[in-house]
Amino acid sequence: MNIGILGTGIVGQTIGSKLVQLGNDVMLGSRIANNEKAVEWKKQNGSRASHGTFAQAAGHGNILFNCTAGTASLDALNRTGKENLNGKILIDVANPLDFSNGMPPALSICNTSSLGEQIQKTFPEIKVVKALNTMNCKLMVNPALLKDEHDVFVCGNDKEAKSEVISILKEWFGWKSVIDLGDITAARGMEMILPLWLRLMGVLQTTNFNFKIVK
Repeated sequence: MNIGILGTGIVGQTIGSKLVQLGNDVMLGSRIANNEKAVEWKKQNGSRASHGTFAQAAGHGNILFNCTAGTASLDALNRTGKENLNGKILIDVANPLDFSNGMPPALSICNTSSLGEQIQKTFPEIKVVKALNTMNCKLMVNPALLKDEHDVFVCGNDKEAKSEVISILKEWFGWKSVIDLGDITAARGMEMILPLWLRLMGVLQTTNFNFKIVK
């Protein structure tokens, strides 16, 4: 499958490398076609890896991942061109973390909206599914790094798109427990987990942890 990833940071690179290993053709997109990090990533991942602009990556992908910084996500998507987005699933991994006042960061969007909702509202031509935003990127693609069972959350308005994303999470990434929280408004709660996650990271002195819902 052709997959486009918006963002060339550690999250985009980690997801992209896993998808290449699974036999997909993956393009990382950024503001410029020859982003230094993307060029190096391509060298490390072989012929199925490529890089380009946000528009080129969006045009390349049958499925898209938003791995940009949350405060820059809308700008990145505005650069893709709507013709490259029409009807596609966008797996939104980003969080609207604002580091302008240092650590700990604040959420630039919360309570009455979320980044996931704003993306869906601004780009109604895509099917936004929020997922994988509540953990470290290594766990996103390899949940077996933790010996105990743990959960990944998803939400979105389109049931068929969510079903396809859940299949990707289970069959490609190895997730056993996927909790569907409902429509895209559930992205508010998913994104608001991040302040807690950051506090836990500081206390636990590791990023190798996740949440498990017990009932």
